[in-house]
Amino acid sequence: MLKIRLKKYGRKNQPCYRIVAMDSRTKRDGRSIEELGFYNPITKETKLKVDQIIIRLNQGAQITSTVHNILLKNNVFENIK
Repeated sequence: MLKIRLKKYGRKNQPCYRIVAMDSRTKRDGRSIEELGFYNPITKETKLKVDQIIIRLNQGAQITSTVHNILLKNNVFENIK
């Protein structure tokens, strides 16, 4: 199953996350299929590839609860037809 979830990187006590599409059976920091965005929880900075996220959601990808909240704050679901 394809999931859209967070992939952690960054230094100790300074986490950053990439929003990626990956198989649900892979590790958190494992190989991803596609990078869809970026999220920094310290500065609340987000960068999203909205068109690619919509394509993956229409293909049947599942999203985690944290990514769902990030997408809600950035009004991504208003663009889905």
